[in-house]
Amino acid sequence: MVPKKLFVAVVIVLLAVSGSALAQTLKNMTHPAPDGAFISFQLTDGTVMVQGENWSDWWKLTPDSSGSYLKGTWTQLASLPSDYVPYAFASAVLADGRLLIMGGEYSDGGDFTLTNQGAIYDPLKNTWKKMGHPKGWGYIGDSPSSVLADGTYLIGRKTTKQGAVLDPKTLTWTEVAFTGKADFNAEEGWTLMPDGTVLTADVKKVKHSEIYDPATQAWTSAGSTKVDLHNPYQGGCIPYGNNKEYCPPGEIGPAILRPDGTVFQTGSYSVQGPGHTAIYTPAAGGGIGTWKVGPDFPNDDNAGDSFASLLPNGKVLVAGVNGYLYEFDGKNFNNGIFGYGCLMVLPTGETLVGGSQLYSTTGTYKASWAPKITNFPSTVTRGSTYKISGKQFNGLSQAASFGDEFETATNYPLVRITNQSSGHVFYARTHDHSSMGVATGSLKVTTSFDVPSNMETGASSLEVVANGIPSPAVSITVN
Repeated sequence: MVPKKLFVAVVIVLLAVSGSALAQTLKNMTHPAPDGAFISFQLTDGTVMVQGENWSDWWKLTPDSSGSYLKGTWTQLASLPSDYVPYAFASAVLADGRLLIMGGEYSDGGDFTLTNQGAIYDPLKNTWKKMGHPKGWGYIGDSPSSVLADGTYLIGRKTTKQGAVLDPKTLTWTEVAFTGKADFNAEEGWTLMPDGTVLTADVKKVKHSEIYDPATQAWTSAGSTKVDLHNPYQGGCIPYGNNKEYCPPGEIGPAILRPDGTVFQTGSYSVQGPGHTAIYTPAAGGGIGTWKVGPDFPNDDNAGDSFASLLPNGKVLVAGVNGYLYEFDGKNFNNGIFGYGCLMVLPTGETLVGGSQLYSTTGTYKASWAPKITNFPSTVTRGSTYKISGKQFNGLSQAASFGDEFETATNYPLVRITNQSSGHVFYARTHDHSSMGVATGSLKVTTSFDVPSNMETGASSLEVVANGIPSPAVSITVN
């Protein structure tokens, strides 16, 4: 995050910039977020949680009875503890459905603090609880992080080469070895791979990339990205804490794992022109893959400290810092429409832009990408909890990324139930997923779901949705 740069998630739709953009639409929501949206999270009950522009206030978007987020309504949620008002933090929705935020580059409206505070939100109780930090970590700030396939939460300390994992069940931290790390963690983004490793493109050691293996707690070089993806920071070092200084290495753009197994890594602005991109292809059968140069951004644009999300059609939607939304189709950028804000794919397949608009485009997913239900209860009772299992319940990707911090991955199953008589849509809160891995293939994944107590009874259809892609529906009866 560029020091002293406050991200304002305001979206203005102006015009289409090319013929290809005519298929892309941004629709204004009936009810925009009351205080805007710096960042959005998909909760496992189908609602969306956003941080307002006052930093301390949080809001929940609930779809209407037809499942429409366009006509959804907002409810204010509990505020963070009064002494923790962060901006630009590490974050994740955990496998038990709680939302975790850690650190923060800024605090209390604009102070550069690199705070080591944290909090965890319980959606059932609508409460925040303070979180401890790894032992000896006096500062965290805007750090890279990821939920690993086993459900533990990995975070990197911004100003060092240290890492730690959180056990969500006990809320205890354990520092990991992080042997072989080439440079400090600052400004990196981490991408969870299908084999459970984590890929990053370095920002301080430019053109270098690394892969972390949780099993060995070691980083290994993943080779050169072939092109410079960062922008050198020109502002000098920044004081914080007690006689400490942070010397920013620059910024980088978001990275997205695509259904074909490649990772699309975007760049920040370049001193030689527009932002560059690179594409990582894993080695067949495992091991270190290869990088190739991707397309430069159109319009002299870039994606430094910006958002990207994976569309259900397999393309990557990227928010350029100049105010354009672009689609990357695997080879080229397609000029889009003006619009800017945090991006997150919804269960409907639309993308939430900021807290005020929904983005949609043409094309759809391949059948092989969809979740598949293999075991489910044929009869359920309102207010009760059941298990459901199948394949690819977490989708093929984390499906969301920022240049660093602001992790909003959606690689977990949602359960959507539609009453056949009324057509009304209900989301059953999911929790305790057996895996948080991506592109899990034939691996059996199980989750628990809570049938809403206000669910209509009778014949219904049930789908598991991951990253906006639904499974084939199965028939159930709600008692």
